[in-house]
Amino acid sequence: MDSEERPRNLTQYKRFRTNDEGRKTFTSIDQIRTEASIERIYDRYEQLVALDPTLPKLHRGDHARYLQVSLERLSTAYESLDSSRPWMVYWILNSASILNLRFSHELMDRVVDFLIKCRCKTGGFGGGPGQDAHLATTYAAVNSLCIIGTEKALNAIDRHTLKQFMWAVRESNGAFRMHIGGELDVRGAYCAISSAKLCSFTPEEELKLFEGTSSWIAECQTYEGGFGGAPDLEAHGGYSFCAAAALMLLGGENQCDLNALFRWTINRQMAYEGGFQGRTNKLVDGCYSFWQGALVPIVQSLIARKEGQQQVLNVSLFNRYALQEYVLICCQRPNGGLIDKPGKPADLYHTCYTLSGLAVAQHCETHSLPLVLGEEMNEVLPIHPVHNIPPKAAMEAYRYFIELDQPASAANEEQCNGKQDDVPMDGSTGNGSSEQNSSSHMSESGSSSSNYTSSRTSED
Repeated sequence: MDSEERPRNLTQYKRFRTNDEGRKTFTSIDQIRTEASIERIYDRYEQLVALDPTLPKLHRGDHARYLQVSLERLSTAYESLDSSRPWMVYWILNSASILNLRFSHELMDRVVDFLIKCRCKTGGFGGGPGQDAHLATTYAAVNSLCIIGTEKALNAIDRHTLKQFMWAVRESNGAFRMHIGGELDVRGAYCAISSAKLCSFTPEEELKLFEGTSSWIAECQTYEGGFGGAPDLEAHGGYSFCAAAALMLLGGENQCDLNALFRWTINRQMAYEGGFQGRTNKLVDGCYSFWQGALVPIVQSLIARKEGQQQVLNVSLFNRYALQEYVLICCQRPNGGLIDKPGKPADLYHTCYTLSGLAVAQHCETHSLPLVLGEEMNEVLPIHPVHNIPPKAAMEAYRYFIELDQPASAANEEQCNGKQDDVPMDGSTGNGSSEQNSSSHMSESGSSSSNYTSSRTSED
């Protein structure tokens, strides 16, 4: 079915520029200045597209070179991120997977060897060799190893000590600290849950480890509808994604006000710029193309699952063309890499999440063909909207750890009988929701039904 969406007439959309009504504030001044810089880019684009109808173009080759160079050797500008080295690996590998860029096996082996050096004896992964374990860098390392997907990469995840680390940072109410004695916010819960799902913790382990987690996450929802990092903090796009994705995986859709969350999320798309802001009255930012863009189909899936109304998933409820316009026209650097907004330098973080948002915009409608702005060459590969890795990588990691736990005799018997396990991508476990399943499915082509279970009841 053809989408009814069409690219915007950017000249007509100028009517949505900010009107401060003669009362300037620091916020309105920054907003008007940002809109002016984007207006110049859109005006130039409309002149160029009259000469070259194939515009806009995804500068795939330039981005591929940027990623290849970055993976092998980073500039000194990244010295301040020494405690985030698994993050940089993840940002590069995920960006490359979206662009369908493949690195050599030798280079991937070296990456696995490096991440093993970041693994802590007490469990989890630190920000670099010899650094303390942290849930954020654990999440980045687990995602990276799942993207690589080799047996060596998946075996680099020590699930036994990983579980010990998660228990060490868990609070009695189900919340998680980022590291032992560290800050407590919703990122910790999401990073722990996402990693546990990919590593296929047993249903019993999940039920105990994440007891009360959904309820604590629900306490982080604000009067606006979005989620803050902890109770009583301001609603924020990154935290809202973490909260909703965690509830998607745990089956906690009954714990919060989904309609308020949905209303807050879709109102974060900027009327003129086309991209998303992260908070109310803030500027557009390329990274929120994912944090807010992926949040829309996740919340739709939560509503569909709660109300048993799968038709909610049949149409995207944000302007997918507008988001692609912002990404492709305003956020690409000529020499590779993607950016926050015009005038900013390229970096690996924004490259990853801006490309991830592009993938969501193109692939979030499960019932139809990808919606691609410009030529077919602009199409990127889909991502799993909850884990933000390739859907196939998530599924294969899940299967690998399931099979690893099966007794050899049972595995051999199934092989002899020709039985193939069906790995569900839509159920939920933990917090009293282990019997609840969604009728929407996440195919390997990357649909937006973003939940799957690590329960093994369907395979017993």
